[in-house]
Amino acid sequence: MAEFTMELNDEQKEVRDWIHGFAADVIRPAAAEWDEREETPWPVIQEAAKVGIYSLDFYAQQYFDPTGLGIPMAMEELFWGDAGIALSIVGTGLAAVGVLANGTEEQIGTWIPQMYGDANDVKVAAFCSSEPDAGSDVASMRTRAVYDEAKDEWVINGTKTWATNGGIANVHVVVAVVDSELGSKGHASFIVPLGTPGLSQGQKFKKHGIRASHTAEVVLENVRVPGSCLLGGKEKLDERLARARERAKAGGGERLKNAAMATFEASRPAVGAMAVGTARAAYEVALDYAKTREQFGRPIIDNQGVAFQLADMRTSIDAARLLVWRASWMAVSGKQFTSAEGSMSKLFASETAKKVTGQAIQILGGNGYTREYPVERMHRDAAIYTIFEGTSEIQRLVIARTLSGMPIR
Repeated sequence: MAEFTMELNDEQKEVRDWIHGFAADVIRPAAAEWDEREETPWPVIQEAAKVGIYSLDFYAQQYFDPTGLGIPMAMEELFWGDAGIALSIVGTGLAAVGVLANGTEEQIGTWIPQMYGDANDVKVAAFCSSEPDAGSDVASMRTRAVYDEAKDEWVINGTKTWATNGGIANVHVVVAVVDSELGSKGHASFIVPLGTPGLSQGQKFKKHGIRASHTAEVVLENVRVPGSCLLGGKEKLDERLARARERAKAGGGERLKNAAMATFEASRPAVGAMAVGTARAAYEVALDYAKTREQFGRPIIDNQGVAFQLADMRTSIDAARLLVWRASWMAVSGKQFTSAEGSMSKLFASETAKKVTGQAIQILGGNGYTREYPVERMHRDAAIYTIFEGTSEIQRLVIARTLSGMPIR
């Protein structure tokens, strides 16, 4: 188990500075353009692939950092550059985590490389869980997967929504119901490659923020995938479903996680780190502005009303980062989230990003409200952190249930 420390080692510092340089030199100069275009920034993703940031090897190195700080450190720096472009670069990671969390070694080795492609032909992947009537309420999922034993194929029907890279991904990881009587315990994940008959892109959403990230519906109409595309395999699924049925009959037993929740639980501290990066970026713009903007013959930072806001902003950012780092270290050290520390990190960091970016606009005044300055975009981007991968309300529910042991509604 890695000893917890607040100090990054020399290798981590080198990686952090490398990612920061890419964010400063490549992502930031392109941010406003791709926000306006509302399109996937393929040239930027390709540049990330060329230098090695958009690659399986890079994310594997950060994922297996023994301190647990590799992924949150990388996320913070990329999202410091720009949230929309950064999400286009890291969005594939959620699908990869879905395969890592639920797949066999053979599936991991087969599908994750296809999610990224290479520097000359970059690919992306999509994790498809949310539905028009099932966002936070995953138990209401309607997408169904039925096993055709004669052909050893799964037939999938349904509509997914809010899918990052949905419809344009080379690989889609789709969560579907395989046993409706078990609620969320009756879910499983499937690999659906691009071009599979019956798979199509539905509505592409025009969003308030993170506009450079492609978000769309994914429609599945009698989609057939081989049995080998069931993550984890059928034997493992049958065993898990049997345990769930026995638990349901007995009214107790071990707590079983469904496929979507296993993915989200693993990714929540990383989302918190994204929020920290956006908040830090807005704070730095506001701090620099307050030092140079003069009113009544002096810099506005000389006024307590501005200086105290900046003090609170920085304090909240550092507190959010510490919660993210704690949860990340606990996860890699095998410590259970007995107090829902993963949800705590995501909740606090997300709310911090919304608040800090709003304060940055206020400090810049009228300038902050225009697109001439980046804090307006950062504020729009920050809103997503309290919504996707579990809203702030869901995080509070998870924390409250964990602390109380009660089925709070």
